[in-house]
Amino acid sequence: MPPTPDPDHLAPLLLPWFRRAKRDLPWRLTRDPYRIWVSEVMLQQTQVDRVIPFYERFIRAFPTVDALAAAPLHDVLRLWSGLGYYSRARNLHAASRAIVERNAGRLPDTYPDLLALPGVGEYTAGAVASIAFALHHPAIDANARRLLARVFRLDPADPQGRKKIGRLGALAVPARRPGDYNQALMELGSLVCTPRSPDCPACCLRDICLTHALGPAKRQAPPRRPKTQTTRAALALVRRRGRYLIAQRPLTGIWAGLWEFPNCELGAGEDPETALRTLLLSDFGLDATIGSELTSLTHGIMSRRIHLTAYTCIAPRGRTNARRHPATRWVAPEDLADYALPAPHRRVADQL
Repeated sequence: MPPTPDPDHLAPLLLPWFRRAKRDLPWRLTRDPYRIWVSEVMLQQTQVDRVIPFYERFIRAFPTVDALAAAPLHDVLRLWSGLGYYSRARNLHAASRAIVERNAGRLPDTYPDLLALPGVGEYTAGAVASIAFALHHPAIDANARRLLARVFRLDPADPQGRKKIGRLGALAVPARRPGDYNQALMELGSLVCTPRSPDCPACCLRDICLTHALGPAKRQAPPRRPKTQTTRAALALVRRRGRYLIAQRPLTGIWAGLWEFPNCELGAGEDPETALRTLLLSDFGLDATIGSELTSLTHGIMSRRIHLTAYTCIAPRGRTNARRHPATRWVAPEDLADYALPAPHRRVADQL
């Protein structure tokens, strides 16, 4: 059996490869710790290509920690709209205010202080510490963990295997250029050592990789995904004097604090017009007239797939009585872009 790879051998192989093959990404063109931090938060559970336009728009609006801290949360969520996992935006905003209050607007430059920020875990603290401040800390995301598991032939699903991956991953971080090393590890895992079809001939670590030498280890069956549930929903585009009704969601739970058009899920065989009329009367005090279908779309939330149909509606004059929402607004179509709407509602707004 080949010997277990020496962790010290990873960096000399990864760094030259990274110099040649790294992607040209906007957050790699800066040494600003704030911008590096924003990118790392956005990249959590989100693909790089999807993050790029959001990152560039966000940085234009909030170029510094002070600018982000001074902004209303409403504006932060609006620019985050469509990126998902909105707790990241709320934590980023809360952390920026903590940085301004405690550290005069300068991002902490130690691992423990980074870890103490709202929403910052071990991976994000290690990534920012190593990339922005050249500190000797590992940053092991899902791509890096999978790659290390293959190199050292360990099982990341086993608690002991996972701990050993963490120890070996920390030992492999070089004293010089730790940020480049951590990025190289993640980049190789993302581009070459992929989950299902690793490109071993193109891998710079193939000569020391135990899995490459011995063949794939016996894998545990992946956990069964929950069965996708398909449901229907109806959405009301309630119009009055050229403006449309939107309501703010509760401040906890899914899409917390975002704005949405009135909507409801439909039971089996339930008539959407009847359901919307009941919703608008009970939740908003509006005896609205339900009109024609404007558009329909499908979106997913966790293991649910929702077919959403939007209907135009006409509301009578009178005060809106929102019983289940913190606030409501009547908004002109051209002003809907100023509100943080969930992605499916943003798609409907675009039709207006």
